[in-house]
Amino acid sequence: MKGLIENRFGLLALVLVALGALYGVAFVSRPAPVPQKTAQKVKTAVESVSMVCPDPAGGRLNVITPPAEQGAGDGGSGAATVEQMKGGKPLASLDKVGALWRQDVPLRTRPVTVAGMGAMAAGLEAAQTTRVTSGAQRGLSGVRCVEPGAEAWFIGPGPAAADVTLHLANSDEAAADVAVMVYAGEGPVLSDRGNGLVIKPGEYREVKLRDLAPSPLVMAVQVTTSGGRVAAAVRASLGEGRGVDWLPTAAPPSTQVVVPGIPGSAGQRELYVATPGEQDAVVQVKAVLKDGSYALKNKETVEVPAGSTTTLDLTTGVGGQAGALVLTADQPIVAGMRMTGTGSRQDVAFTAGAAPIDLGSVVADGGPGAKSAKSGGVQQSRLVLSAPFGAATVRIRILPQDGAPAEPVEVALPAARSKEIKLKPPPGSRSGFAVHIVPVAGSGPVYGGRVLSEDTPEGVLLTVQPLAQARTWALVPATAEWPGAVLP
Repeated sequence: MKGLIENRFGLLALVLVALGALYGVAFVSRPAPVPQKTAQKVKTAVESVSMVCPDPAGGRLNVITPPAEQGAGDGGSGAATVEQMKGGKPLASLDKVGALWRQDVPLRTRPVTVAGMGAMAAGLEAAQTTRVTSGAQRGLSGVRCVEPGAEAWFIGPGPAAADVTLHLANSDEAAADVAVMVYAGEGPVLSDRGNGLVIKPGEYREVKLRDLAPSPLVMAVQVTTSGGRVAAAVRASLGEGRGVDWLPTAAPPSTQVVVPGIPGSAGQRELYVATPGEQDAVVQVKAVLKDGSYALKNKETVEVPAGSTTTLDLTTGVGGQAGALVLTADQPIVAGMRMTGTGSRQDVAFTAGAAPIDLGSVVADGGPGAKSAKSGGVQQSRLVLSAPFGAATVRIRILPQDGAPAEPVEVALPAARSKEIKLKPPPGSRSGFAVHIVPVAGSGPVYGGRVLSEDTPEGVLLTVQPLAQARTWALVPATAEWPGAVLP
């Protein structure tokens, strides 16, 4: 042994044997490995939200924060403000969850900002609705008030077919550098006037799209900011006796788009599809109606050249039937639809591709609930709900301006079916109301729209608001310890 130790190679062998023994004992006695769990996003209530109502002058404003879901707690205190932009006077200060605030807005009113904090932020919703019964602007028009962002898409008629106005408002404290891109029937339309638009904090601007691209009959519009955020909205007036309305914000380009909220009334139905990419798209069109989901005869597909917008007349396919369209393409697309009312003087409404309302949806202007003071006409309000990919159940609750909220009503939607639900205020209430729609746990994706219509001697007035995801919850990435957060 002494000789072995004195031999340096022998000593090295002893050390290696000892290390091997220690490793073997550690390997045998080590605990079973703990499987690593993927960090899940955390669902948390929204605590701050703001939006801009682009042009409420002469119409009515509707603002509401829905009651918290059962088991969510009272959410603490909070407040919401409604005020004109550019240092305009405050219109309201709200602090009661579940109470609908409605007000007719005088002419010459600037764009209005709606902002909520704390309990009043979770689900805060606002909408503007305008009703004109004569002249070139005759029509029923409405829009969900817009949350500022870095990108927005719209699709509808072009300046050669309508007077199209882009409304830009900056309610933030930093300037917004805005660029506008137009995809027409003949391809992309590039204009220096649509680039480098700087919207200062508190500023709003109206841009006539004929100044950027005068020739398109149809178009998709992309509004982006390279710095700051902007609230963007588009209004289209088709001229005397042809109607006016806002183009709803469309879902960004995707290979699968659902266009919801098609009303079950008579009139023309025209589909718009744009392919903003560099390759042509082949789009499969499927209707989701009351009696099922199927491709429309001789209109199963539409080809859209790269960088352009095209239309497809679906009047004989979905005219007079409430439902939605599911578009599947081999290239990302943007889609929407134009719908007209009937009569000697037509009105127009628009819907566009939308996301499913997985976390629920709030419609601030669910319906008027009373006769119009101007003409005595009665507006009708309906929800058009669709479950194109799987059966679903939703809870619908009416929140009136006066009186107690109605008890929630559950509505079942079979898979690949649509359903139209008439909305009205609870018994004893003749005021306007908001609507809160929440899918039941385990439901398939739900899409929809709220339809307002009014019969007049000259024809039907019409406007549609696609349902949007409620600003109630946000999915926040899970946090974990990481030295890089504090190390330089």
